[in-house]
Amino acid sequence: MFDYFKYLTAAVMTVIALWRLPAVRYGDSHRRALWGGYSGFAVALWLYTPAVKSVVDHVPVVDLSALLRHFASTAAIVAALTYVAASYGTGVGGVVPRHVAVSRWIARASYKAGAIGVALLTVLFFTVVDRSNPSEDFLVDHAGQWGAAVYMTAFYFAPLVTTTVCGYQWTRAARQAESTSMRIGLALMGIAMWMGLIHTVARITILWVAVAFPVGASRVLFLVDATSIWMDLLFLIVAAGASIPTTRAAVARWKAGDTLYRIYPLWFDLMKAFPGTSLYPPRRRFSELMQLSVPIDVRLDRWTQDIADAYEKLRYYAPHCLMFAAEDISATHSDPDAAAEAYWVKAALQFTDTTPVGPHSAVPLREKPFVDTASEAAWLERVSRAYSRITPEQARELLRVEAEMDI
Repeated sequence: MFDYFKYLTAAVMTVIALWRLPAVRYGDSHRRALWGGYSGFAVALWLYTPAVKSVVDHVPVVDLSALLRHFASTAAIVAALTYVAASYGTGVGGVVPRHVAVSRWIARASYKAGAIGVALLTVLFFTVVDRSNPSEDFLVDHAGQWGAAVYMTAFYFAPLVTTTVCGYQWTRAARQAESTSMRIGLALMGIAMWMGLIHTVARITILWVAVAFPVGASRVLFLVDATSIWMDLLFLIVAAGASIPTTRAAVARWKAGDTLYRIYPLWFDLMKAFPGTSLYPPRRRFSELMQLSVPIDVRLDRWTQDIADAYEKLRYYAPHCLMFAAEDISATHSDPDAAAEAYWVKAALQFTDTTPVGPHSAVPLREKPFVDTASEAAWLERVSRAYSRITPEQARELLRVEAEMDI
């Protein structure tokens, strides 16, 4: 059961790292550092699983998986410290708070300390650690050996500093966060760091107690398993804390994608009628929604502008009284204002292929109190919904009514 928990933790951390992978290309330095922390811990956690460990153990270096795991953890720790130092700015009046200044100093020093730490771990691993026999569990099988205790103490120095700094910063930031989701996420990450501090102190204590006093292997195994579960739990809490603040962005992207899907029929017909209005020729709905080179909120903003530009061009083809006729025919509709605009578009588009552009534009559309792109897109979604249900026969009937009004 413990092994399944290891796989779960590694998989969750990998998902978080993949979720934040775009930060490598599009993000700023501290978001890239955050991705580096998640990626390093994901690698370390996978090296802790039996399947990956058995693969690495085929390399003719005894206990190489343990050394690689500690290398990956050290890299992740340096990235985490960099992220924390870059995330919090100056205080009132441009004065840098003392705790932020200390964090930045530690982050700057962590690069040299990490390099020295990796070199020190390598030397200790190949000199003082007894690797005469491969180990199933590095800590359990080396319990009571002073060389392994020295090696692991050198490794645990970095987590000791990191959990203290990150725990303090994230706990403090949680109290000052403006949104509830950010407050909860930072609080969970802060709790996880304090759990990490307890885990680190417990591991160091277990190692040196086993050296100072003869302790049975079964007792050491129990303590190590207990702290391993504790470690897996804290990583899951970190993953949850990191994910909660991003749910708002994920929901926003989902809503933007859903809006694009719904206004596509209106946008597509207008772009086909007026080539060149859009930056690129319209494609099928699936192809449009699968376009990943442009952020979805930028595409939604472009589509609303494209439709507004096409509306202005369409006014030079629409009959003068078409909007009045559309409002009359849609008066009994469940959403009369949106339906009137949809009828106007559907009917006016029939003139774009057969009628030359007129010298004067038709009556302008009703003014709408749009305050941002989201409100305009929400309105176009309503129009597109009505537009998709209007048949060509209904559009021709509207034109007949307009012709009678214009007599």
